Amino acid sequence: MVSKLFPERFTLLKVFIIFFLTCSFVVRVSFLIWSFTEVDQDVLSLLRTFAVGFLFDLVTVSFLAIPYLIYLVLFPVKWNGSLVDKIITYFGFFLGILVSYFSFFGEFTFWEEFQRRYNFIAVDYLIYTYEVFKNINESYPLPILIGSMLILVAGTIYLVIKLGAFKRVFTSETSIKFKLTAMLPWAVIVVIATFFMRSDQADWSKNRYNNELSKAGIYSFFSAFQNNELAYSEFYDTIPIQKAFSEVNENFTKHEEMAFFPSKKGIFRTVKNADSTQSQIKPNVIFICIESLSGKFLSTLGNDENITPTLDALANQSLFFSNLFATGTRTVRGMEAITLSIPPTPGRSIVKRKNNTELFTIGEVFKSQGYERFFFYGGDGYFDNMNTYFGGNGFNIVDRGRGFLLDKSIRTTRTNIEDDEVTFENAWGVCDEDIYNKVLKEADKAFTTGKPFFDFVMTTSNHKPFTYPEGKIDIPSGTGRNGAVKYTDYAIGEFLKTARTKPWFKHTVFVIMSDHCASSAGRWELDVRNYHIPALIYNLPNMPNAKIDKLCSQIDVFPTLFATLNWDYKTNLFGQNILKMKPEDERALIGNYRKLGYLKDNKVLILGDGHTANLYDWNSADNSLKELPMDDQVLQTSISNYQVADYLYHNGGLKLSNLAK
Repeated sequence: MVSKLFPERFTLLKVFIIFFLTCSFVVRVSFLIWSFTEVDQDVLSLLRTFAVGFLFDLVTVSFLAIPYLIYLVLFPVKWNGSLVDKIITYFGFFLGILVSYFSFFGEFTFWEEFQRRYNFIAVDYLIYTYEVFKNINESYPLPILIGSMLILVAGTIYLVIKLGAFKRVFTSETSIKFKLTAMLPWAVIVVIATFFMRSDQADWSKNRYNNELSKAGIYSFFSAFQNNELAYSEFYDTIPIQKAFSEVNENFTKHEEMAFFPSKKGIFRTVKNADSTQSQIKPNVIFICIESLSGKFLSTLGNDENITPTLDALANQSLFFSNLFATGTRTVRGMEAITLSIPPTPGRSIVKRKNNTELFTIGEVFKSQGYERFFFYGGDGYFDNMNTYFGGNGFNIVDRGRGFLLDKSIRTTRTNIEDDEVTFENAWGVCDEDIYNKVLKEADKAFTTGKPFFDFVMTTSNHKPFTYPEGKIDIPSGTGRNGAVKYTDYAIGEFLKTARTKPWFKHTVFVIMSDHCASSAGRWELDVRNYHIPALIYNLPNMPNAKIDKLCSQIDVFPTLFATLNWDYKTNLFGQNILKMKPEDERALIGNYRKLGYLKDNKVLILGDGHTANLYDWNSADNSLKELPMDDQVLQTSISNYQVADYLYHNGGLKLSNLAK
């Protein structure tokens, strides 16, 4: 039987398949040991984890084998062992072993960062090779890793040569009949997998770690490549679209927000905040979006390591939102939530999609009040499509550009952070102090125009490799996350210290919020605690300082700011004024690129891309989820929010040009 499946000419194929399956098994066992405390450890769960994992490994290696199988079948027997055959065979085997080792090694670094197999993040990273490879080089001893990998590849090939596998391949006289017979099982596996197998079939357990262990990295990578944008209506539970809009708009109407076109499928409306006893105010607004700042880092929210003294002090001098949740797990998802004030849609963020310019963002509200708008980023805003998104939605760009141009149709100014303005820089951009110094410099210029400004500032220092200028804090650069958090906090303190000396300070409001948490990994479908982030509004002239414990979402912060400034405005934003939320209004929207969650009253409803919907009781003390019977009203509300958000994007409902009709 083995000789029919692997005749002499197929010897290298047999070697490669055994090699691949063995390495994949070792990786799976390593991840199991690494995350053993999080995995369901009963025998049946572990057996199923490895059985499903082996199935995905077998499918993956079958796909990898097909090009070589086609070559073996089509290459004439009389040319076996020729120079051409040897060149193709040696190179192909070398490439297969190299790619496999590279993939398996890469999985360890990816698991360390995300506690997941490859997903759409890995796909995105292939696009931005400069930042990613520079980050890897700064985070790991890259020459040692590459050297070790090449030694492993060379050693593997040498061992295969010594075993005589190449000799048997080159001297084989296997007929085309036997080759076709040997190819058939692998072709059948590929055909079946193509039409009947999906990556989400590995999600058989309630424990996310068991699901991730069941997957194969390469298979997950290509699946993510195909599915980086998911059509909500095709993959998720839906209700009639008009009913979904009615549900969403009924909530707005309850808050006396009146729709301009109540008969249309839209949410464009007017918000009335103006109080006759107070005048509208138009301060400058500087928004600092902090990279990866989890709520758990702040002493105010329970941390005992004193790594955020500045933010902890500001929490007592601001409107501080202690129960606020990010919508997603990546910077672009945070940017989407903050600027569009929209629930997360399946797949990649709108920031990275097509048709993401000339949308109704918070920038339009500022524009209607006479503001100039700026986006600051310490790296090259080409990364993650940020410049196209912000530039295409009316923001002027200030970044550390390397020459990548915006789409020519986008009309915006672009200011570079020059070399003499940089004191420290790593893969992701200049240090936080440098970006803040640029903000101060541009604010001085804007102040002279007499026109109020809104700055969206994206920081980068709290990101692996966690490097920053030495001597600023008592934790050495590059030693870990705590140091990066403490430096991030230090830089904010220095920025505000300088800002207080400026003539524009007393007329400037500072909004500080994280883009997402430092980690989203957990054992559950959605790990609720890992969406909890800090947010505050500082230096408001007409509001007392207060700690706001209401459950709310990232999408609500700017609608709340507009309310505190006493603005009436037209809006297409989902967010609500947190200060006026009643207990029944409190909710948060969280998600990753496949799972969409609706958090309310310590319960979370999670929608999945296999038309699944699960309701859980969330225990905030231990972060566990306990499954509950479905609540039809919560289900309808959850579906309505996500279905409407997706519909608006795909049908032009976010476009400025369509809102005027």
